[in-house]
Amino acid sequence: MLYNDLEDGIYILHENKEWLPPFYEAFKKAGAEFKELDLNSGSIDLSKAPPKGVFFSRMSASSHTRAHPFVKEYARVIFTWLETHQRRIINGLNVLELEVSKVAQYLALAKFGFRVPKTLAVFGKDDLLEQAKKLQTPFITKHNQGGKGLGVRLFEHHKDFENYIFSSEFEEAADNITLLQEYIKAKEPFITRLEFIAGKFFYAVKVDTSDGGFELCPAEACEIDRQSKKPALAAAACDIGAKFTLRRDINANTPLIAKLESFLKAFYIEIAGIEFIDTGKELVVYDINTNTNYNQKVEASLRANGELAAADKVAEFLLKEYQKIKE
Repeated sequence: MLYNDLEDGIYILHENKEWLPPFYEAFKKAGAEFKELDLNSGSIDLSKAPPKGVFFSRMSASSHTRAHPFVKEYARVIFTWLETHQRRIINGLNVLELEVSKVAQYLALAKFGFRVPKTLAVFGKDDLLEQAKKLQTPFITKHNQGGKGLGVRLFEHHKDFENYIFSSEFEEAADNITLLQEYIKAKEPFITRLEFIAGKFFYAVKVDTSDGGFELCPAEACEIDRQSKKPALAAAACDIGAKFTLRRDINANTPLIAKLESFLKAFYIEIAGIEFIDTGKELVVYDINTNTNYNQKVEASLRANGELAAADKVAEFLLKEYQKIKE
């Protein structure tokens, strides 16, 4: 497929079709439609311009886990092409770079004044144990290029970590960068995920972590994947309806929200989910999901109350942006 030959319209750029059903439903409800741009293959004639429209990026740091190891490189080329021709992109090239690097996220957040976990970025494997000894126990590991809780493990003792490094269970990161991070203990067993659309706060979700798990992706496809890995645990403690619930106590007037909205504006991030932990003494921001997913039951509960779901708001936002182009 030659991307130059595409018609004008609203496009969702992705590499994983499983994350699109909420948007099919939302656009159908709005009496409109979007077009898909699957970035796993395609071609560009650099001498020609792209179609006119709105391009919403759904690129994910975890694409390599779905046998799409090069799609991030394809996305960089496509975003550069679109930006060169001044096309309207939601979460463009600079946002992709934040999506695929937690190091970039932590540095950006810290520079903006947010408390983030103390983190060591280790290249390769040789220096892991020596650097880990600089952290108090317990500590956690995670992949720099993550998503879906990739590489996230909790270690109570340095000896346990040493055994893990030299075992067959060791999980190498896609970019060979492992993060060693202080363990942030929450006052209560949950984290909070804040959803932003068009750069503005939309809703907050409480995510139960009492099962001790780190795979906190709210999408239905992620829940199916969790249950396939840990069916007993999923049945007992990871029920998708109970794990994710709305936090009505957080709103646009909450101090953290205004600061995060300023952060998003500064980094041209228009749609995102941001996670934080309340330790009882401070709020620690630790993850930016620029390819955010919405929990099906939370969304359904909003619609049942006559409110807009996040997917509905995204559809509304994209349609308004496209209308500006057509005018």
